[in-house]
Amino acid sequence: MNIVVCVKYVPDATADRQFESDNTVDRVGVDGLLSELDEYAVEQALQIKEKAGDDTEVTAVCIGPEKALDAVRKALQMGADKGIHVSDEAIAGSDAIATSLVLAKAVEKAGPADLIVCGMASTDGGMSVVPAMLAERLGLPQVTFASVIETQGDQVRIKRDGDTATEVIGGTMPLVLSVTDQTGEARYPSFKGIMAAKKKPLETWSLADLGVDAGDVGLSVAWTEVEETTARPPRTAGEIVTDEDGSGATALTEFLAAKKFI
Repeated sequence: MNIVVCVKYVPDATADRQFESDNTVDRVGVDGLLSELDEYAVEQALQIKEKAGDDTEVTAVCIGPEKALDAVRKALQMGADKGIHVSDEAIAGSDAIATSLVLAKAVEKAGPADLIVCGMASTDGGMSVVPAMLAERLGLPQVTFASVIETQGDQVRIKRDGDTATEVIGGTMPLVLSVTDQTGEARYPSFKGIMAAKKKPLETWSLADLGVDAGDVGLSVAWTEVEETTARPPRTAGEIVTDEDGSGATALTEFLAAKKFI
């Protein structure tokens, strides 16, 4: 079985994130890491591999600048067998539509995949549409937002938790699977895994390698864009409510009501 996991390099949510002059996210001048939501995808791919046997191979695919190699390396350290990094200056500013195009071409070039696994969303975008777009481009069925995954041979069954109901959905490989953060904690890379990752195959491809026209990606052809950004205002001092004469509860209630918290 061949499993491809799509992972993304995102700005660290705990760091001071910035935007470029064109209102795209600064992915070079800030600290970044493998998206936490994609760690769950890597974990589920590895669990499926462990169940299927040693003849199963997991390949991690990532699109991004040079620093995005860190995301691929993290997936390799966790246990993926191969890594593919798609890097091209023309990709900068691409929206979900262009991203799904490049991912689809990378998956096709990587070889016939039985299962393509994605996270439920990216922590820097949160659109949750790339897995569906990827499935459409590859002409494959999709089972998305899985909180529980079961596999048996070429059969995949998932549980999807919605706002009003829980669904059980099944599909036959090849297919695209996206998983949520309810599937279970992702493993930490062991020292052995970190050392082993240094010897695993890791390729870097350009748009030309994938046969993608640079005019089909990038900010200039994006269907969505950020028109304006505003810096987070500095934190202001809080208001202290005293209760010297027993009026503290009333003052606190009035404060919360004025802020429309109650």
